[in-house]
This record gives sequence, C-alpha cells and structure tokens, in this order.
Amino acid sequence: MSMRIFNSVVLICLIAACGRPDNEVLAEAEERAAAQAPDDGKIECAINGDADFTNGCETERLSGEDGVTLIVRHPDGGFRRFNVLTDGRGLAAADGAEQAKISIVEDDKILVSVGPDKYIMPAKMKSAASAPAEVDPGDIPAQAGN
Repeated sequence: MSMRIFNSVVLICLIAACGRPDNEVLAEAEERAAAQAPDDGKIECAINGDADFTNGCETERLSGEDGVTLIVRHPDGGFRRFNVLTDGRGLAAADGAEQAKISIVEDDKILVSVGPDKYIMPAKMKSAASAPAEVDPGDIPAQAGN
C-alpha cells in the first residue's frame, strides 16, 4: 500500500473518530486516495536510449537533513538519484558527472533527461506573469516505505 493511500486512510479514520464526518471532507479524501491508487509510484521512462516510454520506473522520496532525494528505480534494477530543489529548477542529479536536463512537456509534466535515460514526471508549475515558469516536482508519486 503506498504511503499516500495509507495517509488518506488514516485521515478518513481520524475524521470518523472525531464524530460524524463532514461528507465533503470525506469525499475529497476518498477522491484523492482513488486518484493516487492507480499510479502506485510509477512514472513513464525510456532507459538506455530507448525511444519508447513505458510506465515501468518506480519512484521513492526520502527526506533527510539535506532535503528531499528522489530515487527512480529502473525495471532492469538500475536507478538514478535526484535532489529535489527548492529554487524552482525542479531536480538535479544527486550523483554522477551527468547533469539532469529538464523541459516542460505539458502543464503538469516535465521531461527529465540524464545521459541516455529519460523520465516523464508529474510536476506543479509555478509561474508569475513576468517570470519564467518554475518547476516543483512535489507531485511526484511516492513509493510505499517512505
């Protein structure tokens, strides 16, 4: 069970324990849980220069003293680590000599490329009328165990 689904279930239980639940709050919690259930922490990826994207990479978010690290696990057992940046640039490769290149592919998705590997990730776009769009990868699904 993913951590987001678990958190939604806990929220529903807490609401129920405090008396009669507010139907609107309960409906919102159920809707969030239902929307998060299908992704199960997976993102689209094309590994080792493959041109075709599959929904085969799993994500895991780890919080620590130095911030949030995103780990993307490949179907072949390999992985990439990214630092989640808070300055609007989105992600940076956490290790290795290759830099992460990020481009916006849709209003709520980014393409992250590192070497021959490419990932399509959900992201919130922050933009002001006079400033360039910023990327906040805070919507990247979390894998169970975070």
